[in-house]
Amino acid sequence: MRKEKFLVMVTNDDGVQSPGIIALADAIAKFSKLRVIGPESPQSAAGMSLTFHKPLRVNKLIVGKHSYFAVSGSPADSVMVGVNKILSRRPDVVVSGINIGDNITIQDILASGTIAAALQAALLGIPAIAFSMDVPEEKTFLLGSQYPEFQFAAKVAAGITLEVLREGLPPGVDLLNVNFPWGMDAKTDVKITTVERRKYKDYVIERKDPRGHPYFWLWGARLAQVEVNSDAYAIQKEHAISVSPIGLNFSPAQDKAVRALGDRIRLRVKGVVSE
Repeated sequence: MRKEKFLVMVTNDDGVQSPGIIALADAIAKFSKLRVIGPESPQSAAGMSLTFHKPLRVNKLIVGKHSYFAVSGSPADSVMVGVNKILSRRPDVVVSGINIGDNITIQDILASGTIAAALQAALLGIPAIAFSMDVPEEKTFLLGSQYPEFQFAAKVAAGITLEVLREGLPPGVDLLNVNFPWGMDAKTDVKITTVERRKYKDYVIERKDPRGHPYFWLWGARLAQVEVNSDAYAIQKEHAISVSPIGLNFSPAQDKAVRALGDRIRLRVKGVVSE
């Protein structure tokens, strides 16, 4: 029987006073020792940026029922500082979220600060889960406040976290990317999903500033067609909870086609060197 209580680090990319992280921390604290360590301000789309060009500072504050550590950097910075300096030992799991807005498809995974925090933990060999929720664009939330939508999602997130704490992740899986649909309830289904490639059709708007100089605004429109059984399909079409297992092994299997590619590259390099 386990004598030591679980230690869970909670982080996010919306800042430590976001209602999503408050709800998640409250739910996790019911069965685990808790440390909340996250960015002091919103860091959406920060990706896995790490701060090397300036010092980081950490301030301790009380948010709701718990002490929070606010880091003057990115979500990945928060994991690095938390695991290596603030925590008394390595956490049993790192959970990130609950993000305001879904994080589905490879496009989001590569940009999301929420998932970046989980990826940073996974790179350190710590099981990790990223939690996000599809939220209507017109919805607004007050910092430091609680909302029933996040509280219900947090209960589900806590159950998933407890499952990972007790049973671990399957071989080859380093983290879970979990997305909740808006307005979910006890009847909402759970889907194990693949990761869709693209979420948006990108576009760039060009405008003029008051001095007549051009500037550019990047944005995108959601694609209507997505693959069945993907994370995007689960959220957008089925309004189900999407659980996407993710591994850090980006390398494809060394099959015949890959070995042939290697042979062609070696010949190409040899030809360049001999010129």
